[in-house]
Amino acid sequence: MSLSAWSRALTLTAPYARGTGETLPALLAASRGNSIALIDEAQTLTYAGLAAQMNRYARWALRQDLAPGEVVALMLPNCAAYVAIWLGITAVRGVVALINPQVTGDGLAHAIRAVQPRHIITDDAGAAALLAVSGRLPTGMQTWSFGPGGGHARIEDATAQLSPEPLDLPAERTATLTDLALYIYTSGTTGLPKAARISHRRVAEWSFWFAGMIDTQPSDRMFNCLPMFHSVGGVVAIGAMLAGGGSVLIRRSFSASRFWDDVVTHRCTIFQYIGELCRHVLNSPGPGPVGGHSLRLCCGNGLRGDVWEAFAARFHIPRILEFYASTEGNVSLYNVPGRPGAIGHLPGFLAHRAPVVLAQCDTESGLLLRDASGLACVCQPSVTGEALGRIASRAFEGYTDQEATDAKIARNVLSPGDSWYRTGDLMQRDAAGYFTFVDRLGDNFRWKGENIASAWVADALCRVSGIQEAVVYGVPVPGHEGRAGMAALTVSADFTPDSLRAHLEQQLPAYAWPVFLRIVPDISATATFKPLRAALVREGYDPQRVTDTLYYYSKEQGAYLRLDAVALEEIATGKARI
Repeated sequence: MSLSAWSRALTLTAPYARGTGETLPALLAASRGNSIALIDEAQTLTYAGLAAQMNRYARWALRQDLAPGEVVALMLPNCAAYVAIWLGITAVRGVVALINPQVTGDGLAHAIRAVQPRHIITDDAGAAALLAVSGRLPTGMQTWSFGPGGGHARIEDATAQLSPEPLDLPAERTATLTDLALYIYTSGTTGLPKAARISHRRVAEWSFWFAGMIDTQPSDRMFNCLPMFHSVGGVVAIGAMLAGGGSVLIRRSFSASRFWDDVVTHRCTIFQYIGELCRHVLNSPGPGPVGGHSLRLCCGNGLRGDVWEAFAARFHIPRILEFYASTEGNVSLYNVPGRPGAIGHLPGFLAHRAPVVLAQCDTESGLLLRDASGLACVCQPSVTGEALGRIASRAFEGYTDQEATDAKIARNVLSPGDSWYRTGDLMQRDAAGYFTFVDRLGDNFRWKGENIASAWVADALCRVSGIQEAVVYGVPVPGHEGRAGMAALTVSADFTPDSLRAHLEQQLPAYAWPVFLRIVPDISATATFKPLRAALVREGYDPQRVTDTLYYYSKEQGAYLRLDAVALEEIATGKARI
């Protein structure tokens, strides 16, 4: 099975490695098949129906005189139309920025300013969020309403009048593999979220590589509840199924109580996960699917070894495919053999095509360690280092911010003048070639399946009355994937934690709210004024070790409560929801 998966992926992506092959929109725009492509709560789209919607959105873009390279921002919750919108607009060389519909305040203004869209398509909730930051948005941007209600022109009304037939486009309006298709926001390892540049070639390679890895068949149906503004939930998972003629069941969000009903009722054969979802399903009461299920494969990332084994055993999952990748990065690893706890295994015959090295680095400064000749110190087996991917072999398309792009490139790694992409992720590789994830390098952390930029959260906290200084970092919590956000705060006498929630609701999505607060008299810093974050992480949130006042966010009460030994025990045992 291992070799056949790699062989399929290599075969399907071979045209794109040579710079040939069709774009994904071109492959789908002329489809007239009546098999099901996409299902959501509101509609079922056949391949013919998807093609019709795509063609209408392509014509809409042309009607708006959207020039090649100009941007339309898409800010919607998961739905089938989401796919048709970005495929149609990008087919005529427009670029679509996929914006998190939960982002508000400064984060939303930053995301829009980074790409300068001419149009934005959103729903009622998004329109309200835009109105709140209207004074900080680019001038001349037109807002379109999608769905019921809305105080703007309805995009469905505008497109309903347009022909669903395939377009006869001149060459200058036909997207090529080298054209930019999408902006997808990623936190990277420092600073606010960045808009990563994603070309049509990258979209196609993602789709067909993954289709080969999971052996997509027309009979397959994937359960996908991952956010569609992310590269996996919105591009890789969807694209892989459409490239192979399968279908996708789209859900707006994850529900552990509804999961098996959806999987069984819709005869899903593949589940696209993040590890946190598998843990929730495993911990849910009840025996699981009554009468069995049709899942042949669960694929995703962030699945701990202990959860993996228990999840597979309890629910009789035939195969789990864990992988590692990042939106902007050129490093991808796949655990095709299926060793629990490993994020990937790179076979020897692929080393030339996708070289990956682990390089030793200073986790405080982020600098790579160098030998006497100035080259990077490559890790031996079982030694922790940052994963790097060679740029000469696999492209790094970068961000809209050139300075941020340059910061992700390491030079003179294995030889003078070479260039490598810095993932910002610390890993280990054992003697057999299996990679395991260790931690994030830098100021960010991963929680609830999201990469969270510490600086973004700290900036929002420092706008709260009474907070003078904030340092944000991630801390491990027993029984939870990733690291929960924690903030060390210096505050004035008028600060109260009760004032936090209302402010955070306006500034950050719920997953980015700090779970723990630590009120400190001052924040120690280095000689270059960088906070000593590592010491704060080590000290954690145990009230028996930390003498400062501690709080935690209680989901049951919707408030920050004092953290004492009793509350700590409830968090550790899962009795307190965080």
